[in-house]
Amino acid sequence: MSDPVYDLAADAALAAELAEEAGRILLDVRVSGRFEGKAMGAEGDRIANAYLVEALMAQRPDDGLLSEERKCDGSRLDKSRVWIVDPLDGTREYGEGRDDWAVHVALAVKGVATVGAVALPGLGLTLRSDRPQPLPPLNAPLRMLVSRSRPAAEAVAVAQTLAADLVPMGSAGAKAMAVVRGEADIYLHSGGQYEWDNCAPAAVALAYGLHCVRLDGQPLVYNRADPYLPDLLICRAEVADAVTQAMASL
Repeated sequence: MSDPVYDLAADAALAAELAEEAGRILLDVRVSGRFEGKAMGAEGDRIANAYLVEALMAQRPDDGLLSEERKCDGSRLDKSRVWIVDPLDGTREYGEGRDDWAVHVALAVKGVATVGAVALPGLGLTLRSDRPQPLPPLNAPLRMLVSRSRPAAEAVAVAQTLAADLVPMGSAGAKAMAVVRGEADIYLHSGGQYEWDNCAPAAVALAYGLHCVRLDGQPLVYNRADPYLPDLLICRAEVADAVTQAMASL
């Protein structure tokens, strides 16, 4: 693999800058009044993706790039550094005028989610892997995030075992950042995702000291030929063993 050398601090600053600007672009599209619902989501995705792709190709030309909204030509597979972006995570929530959507910008180095920024433009927040904060106390009872529209059966069963409250929420990034922010303690997903859905959230969550793995306990690995990454667990380290045991009992 080619191995360009960059300063990871500069990479983290770039990730946050791009995520925040893409978020501003998306907010501008939403308040323009020119689009509604699915059409708004499609236009937001298109414009934010164009901005992120152009910026990354200009500022990190030697790195690989994987975006949900850009056809992959396979060249990234020969790179040790690959930017993985989701211009608009939570298109449905964005189109509905909700706040639980996100912009993901991540850098995977040799398959590891190393740098990440997750912008939550509706909340005016950006969570960054280079600026972790102390985690608040665990919630009592525990709070477990699930999809608004299709809660995973495994997540519901684990929540029952742990006597955790279910918290419906939109995008993957919003759910992962809710754990980072202390609004919830567990995000268990088994319904299918892709690398762009969770690379940036995983990078931020790992920087905050959270437990981030596949549901079988294996590490999350990025920049694979097939970007399908169907399941993950992001939770507080204090409850990781309890969640694992609850999963094993299903």
